[in-house]
Order: sequence, then C-alpha cells, then structure tokens
Amino acid sequence: MDVSGTIDGILNQKSGDIFSISPEATVFEAIELMDNKNVGALLVMEADRLIGMISERDYTRKVMLRGKRSRETKVAEIMSANLTVTHPREPGDLVKWVISCQSATIAHLESYIHGGYTG
Repeated sequence: MDVSGTIDGILNQKSGDIFSISPEATVFEAIELMDNKNVGALLVMEADRLIGMISERDYTRKVMLRGKRSRETKVAEIMSANLTVTHPREPGDLVKWVISCQSATIAHLESYIHGGYTG
C-alpha cells in the first residue's frame, strides 16, 4: 500500500464501504457488527453527523477489563469522542510519521536498556 500522496489517494486503495452504528446501540451490537463486517472499528453516527468511533480496543479496555456487560452498556458510554478529522487533500505520509515516532521510541528504550539513557 502506498502511504504517500494525499489522504484521498490512500483511501482510494481501500473499499468504499463505511460501517457505522448509533450511540444508543449496545456494545454487544457494535462488536457483532464489527465481526460480521470483519472490521476493528465503527463510526458512531447520530443522524448524518459523526459523533465518535468505537473500536475493539475500546471494548477491551472500557468494558471487558472493567467488568461491564456488553449487552447493557451503550456505545455512547465507551466510544472515543475526541476525533481528529482531516480533509481528503491533506498529505498522506501518516504511516511514515508513525513509524518514525515508533523508531525514535525504540532507539530511546534500547539506549536506556544498554545504560546510555541520560534522562
């Protein structure tokens, strides 16, 4: 997958399917839809407005590990609402940036392990 160019260029390499769920749906329904569609996250839409996102990670950390019940917990209770939104014409070197940040973290940790960390 090419990760250069614009966001629109990156998204054009993927299917155009968009999967979403209501904030009033249960977490169980969201996980069931993710499973059926073979995706790891869903947009949370209220009418035609994006209000959040729910992911398998949200489920694991905010339901399963906290002992909540997925059939009783609403998507709105655990969704991520502080989303960063971008325009399709924005530069798309996002993956390269993430890899760069991870490489810097790994280098710091390796230096620390080998005694070279100066704080």
